[in-house]
Amino acid sequence: MAYVVPTEFVTKMIDAGEAKVFMSTRDTLIRAFMAGAILALAAAFAITINVQTGQPLAGAILFPVGFCLLYLMGFDLLTGVMTLVPLALIDKRPGVTLSGVLRNWGLVFTGNFAGAFLVAVMMAITFTYGFTEAPNEIGQKIGTIGEGRTVGYAAHGAAGMLTLFIRGVLCNWMVSTGVVGAMMSTSVSGKVIAMWMPIMLFFYMGFEHSIVNMYLFPSGLMLGGQFTIMDYVIWNEIPTIAGNLVGGLAFVGLALYATHSQASKRSAAGSGKLAAAE
Repeated sequence: MAYVVPTEFVTKMIDAGEAKVFMSTRDTLIRAFMAGAILALAAAFAITINVQTGQPLAGAILFPVGFCLLYLMGFDLLTGVMTLVPLALIDKRPGVTLSGVLRNWGLVFTGNFAGAFLVAVMMAITFTYGFTEAPNEIGQKIGTIGEGRTVGYAAHGAAGMLTLFIRGVLCNWMVSTGVVGAMMSTSVSGKVIAMWMPIMLFFYMGFEHSIVNMYLFPSGLMLGGQFTIMDYVIWNEIPTIAGNLVGGLAFVGLALYATHSQASKRSAAGSGKLAAAE
């Protein structure tokens, strides 16, 4: 499994962020839609495992299959682009602007939500036989998750909001570590192993992932969850996105950029001065 050293994969991170800024609207939306849909299916898969086995660890161990598949097919999650795309702006890549970064985020958010929502509708149909019966055991569990992770936070007021935000930070710290981990290897097996570990960790720990929630909460509402759309938006999605942004960008993107990209530039500058002196 060929290993790519940090100074090289950080350059890959910047290159990837730059490419996403200039990607066409059509391609950005298609890739985001497919990413949201595949991750939603993986979430439904993991919850099904949890309910049927009674072992949350089993679902966490197998959930990363969706993340690995969508990454290997070149699809985009909001959590990943929030980490990678700003690096192209910070590195002053030609033509990369703040408006271009925000455009990319907006398109990826739209595509992710559309994909996750479609799967939410499809899975709700399968859990209720086309809404002709009460939700089965798995559907009931999804409704309960939606309640606990909206009104459950709201019951704690400001402390609940802080907890939600921190769980969002911790989530994308791990998810973006998985995104970057895939750049550490040039083999499929190496990429999968590097992605699998942090994704498994975030899911088992119950951290908040904005795109997984784009599936869980609309699905929960359709399956009888006792919370509202505003509960979902205010007491989950908005603070989760904010936490995901901070976690991915601060603890992964900027941390790696600051120590590896800048160190590489300083080393190159030092070598240039030494050569000139000689």
